[in-house]
Amino acid sequence: MSFAQPGHGPIEYDPVQYPGSQVMFRGPAADLSQPYVLCLGGSETYGKFVSAPFPEQLSRALNRPVVNMGVMNAGLDLLLHDPAIAGVMTGAEAVVLQIMGAHNLNNRFYRVHPRRNDRFVKASGLLQTVYRDVDFTEFHFTRHMLSSLQILSEDRFAIVVQEVREAWVARMRQVIGQINVPLHLLWIADHRPDEQPRDGTLGTDPLFIGQEMLEDIAGEATTLSFSVADETDRVNPTRGMFFAPGEAGAARALPGPHLHDRAAEMLAPCLAG
Repeated sequence: MSFAQPGHGPIEYDPVQYPGSQVMFRGPAADLSQPYVLCLGGSETYGKFVSAPFPEQLSRALNRPVVNMGVMNAGLDLLLHDPAIAGVMTGAEAVVLQIMGAHNLNNRFYRVHPRRNDRFVKASGLLQTVYRDVDFTEFHFTRHMLSSLQILSEDRFAIVVQEVREAWVARMRQVIGQINVPLHLLWIADHRPDEQPRDGTLGTDPLFIGQEMLEDIAGEATTLSFSVADETDRVNPTRGMFFAPGEAGAARALPGPHLHDRAAEMLAPCLAG
C-alpha cells in the first residue's frame, strides 16, 4: 500500500481478479452485465500512485462501467494470452489501448515472463552470439539487461532495438486483430514519440516507440490520442501523486494526475457516441 502526501489517506487499489486469470487488476471489480468500455495497458493505465486514473474518470464522464485492465509492468504478450482479458474484450463496446513499450515482450533475442512481462527469463542463442562478453544469468529484469547492453556497445544495442521494434509492430497487429469494436489508442508519457532521452539512458516508457511505428498501426484504430507532459509537469513530475518515501523514483517515471486528467478529457468525447 502506498503512503500518502501529508494530510491525506493512502490509495486503496482494491485489487481484483477476473475469471480465468491469475493477474491482479486494479479494482473495484466492474459490472460486466451492462455495456462497458475496456481499458488495456500497463502501469500507466493501472494508475499506480494516482487516486483517480483515467479509466475511473472516463467511467464518471460516460456514466457507464469502464473496466481497468491495466497491469503493472505489462507488455503486449500478456494482453494476447491472458484468458480474463480475452473474455472481457469480447463483451466490450469499445477498447482503449495504451501504447506500451517494446522492451517487455518476447522476441528473437530474449524471452520474458508470461505474466510479469518486465521479468527477463532467457537470452536466445542469437543474443548470446551478439553479446559474447555478457553473462545473462545476472539479469532478472528487461530494463536492467537492456541498460547494460546499451552501455557495452551502442552499435550492437542498435541491432537489439531494431528487433524489439519489429516484434512490437507485429504483436500490436495481433492485439488489434482481436478487437472487433472501436479501438482508441492512447499515448500517455512524459515525452513524444522519437524524443530521445538526453542523458544517454534508456529513458521512460514507452521505450523504443517511434512516430513511424505509431503511424504503421494507427490506421487500424478509430483514434490516436496523446497525453504528454508539459514543462510544468516536468518540473514537478510527482505533483498530486501518493507514494512512500522510497518510491519517489518509481513515481517520477509514471504519469501524474494531470496527464490522467488530459487523457480522460481527450478520450471521453471519442467514447461518448
